[in-house]
Amino acid sequence: MDSESESTRAILDDAWGHIPQTRETTAGLGSFTRLRIERIIAVVVGLGSLALGAQALLAAVTEPVQENPAWHVPLMVMTFVPLGAMVIACALGRGVRLFAGIFAVIYPVALLLWPAASVGGEADPAREPWIWFLVNVATVASVLAFPLVLQVVWTALIPLLFGVVRLMQADFAREYWYSVTLDVSFALILGGMLTTLGWVFRSVAANVDETRARAVESYAAAASADAAEQERVAVAALMHDSVLAALIAAERAHTPRERTLAVAMAREALTRLANTEQGAEEGSDEPRDASSIADDIERAALELGVRLSVARDIDAATPPMPGRVARALVLATAQAIANAAQHAGGSGLAVTVEGSVDPARTCIAVRDTGEGFDLDRVPHDRLGIRASIFARVAAVGGTSEIHSDRRGTTVRLEWGEVPA
Repeated sequence: MDSESESTRAILDDAWGHIPQTRETTAGLGSFTRLRIERIIAVVVGLGSLALGAQALLAAVTEPVQENPAWHVPLMVMTFVPLGAMVIACALGRGVRLFAGIFAVIYPVALLLWPAASVGGEADPAREPWIWFLVNVATVASVLAFPLVLQVVWTALIPLLFGVVRLMQADFAREYWYSVTLDVSFALILGGMLTTLGWVFRSVAANVDETRARAVESYAAAASADAAEQERVAVAALMHDSVLAALIAAERAHTPRERTLAVAMAREALTRLANTEQGAEEGSDEPRDASSIADDIERAALELGVRLSVARDIDAATPPMPGRVARALVLATAQAIANAAQHAGGSGLAVTVEGSVDPARTCIAVRDTGEGFDLDRVPHDRLGIRASIFARVAAVGGTSEIHSDRRGTTVRLEWGEVPA
């Protein structure tokens, strides 16, 4: 399993190697575009906030104070310190969400304090207070810090809150209503545009990342299949030499010892030949019980387009078998089912799995009620029976036999533990 994991990781690394690697991409390979977009939004917001913050600071320092002098400096410190921290965080690309969230929360608090701070101050309907310049800064800070629902709430709440406190400062005088309405409308429109742009850019980035992830996954699957096919071709070449060597040894065997050696070489070659047809995804050699084999047969038949229910007569104490044996029996059974579906039209097709303790064995029977066939007349180049059933089962130490006549065909596969 470790080699499989390393192979999969190597394929994915090769796939991601086709994407430019930067600090943003290596931080999260599945969010390449989203990280870029977030960084761009943070930089743009930082620059815009710096410009509006400088304008607000200049107005607070140079223009006549509209709030009570005792409140002026504390309100400035309360507002500009979090704003400066947010601008620095946007420039550095670190702690952006935290400091933007702090400013987005502190600014409405400063607005709520404004009516109390402006008691005794001089209000001017033709001149906006310095805190007005930061209305949309608080809106765009919510885009950096909050989910979409809260962004919409902040976009609508902050301008309306400013309008209310501005009218409270002027005791709701009639001459203030027109200018305040214009200010609130402008802030709502600009804030809505900024929130919408942020949502659009992030949605596009998320779609691009999702498409890229699917493409890389498809590439990895194709590369894995190609690597498996190349390995299978290489193994086939090696198996050709192994089988050829076994045949030569069998031809030249004259003594009992030479015959025994030839049989061992043939069994080893057949075992390797059967195992080369298995993909890495088909599991390990962990013991399997007869019931799970029946389940695998049903799934294999379904993949062949044949829906059947395997009859089971399995003793609960039936000994399990090695995984390689189970796979060989399932594949041989699938071949028998395919033959029945192709040559007998699936007439009367039935599969039975039996398991017993004494003797310790597992038997699989595949029956159909077709016209049958003469095994001796099957051409030698037709390997569906000889290689896929007989050789495969023999390679794992099992036995197989076929009985066929005009009443139908029965393929019987059996595997039992070798007595110690």
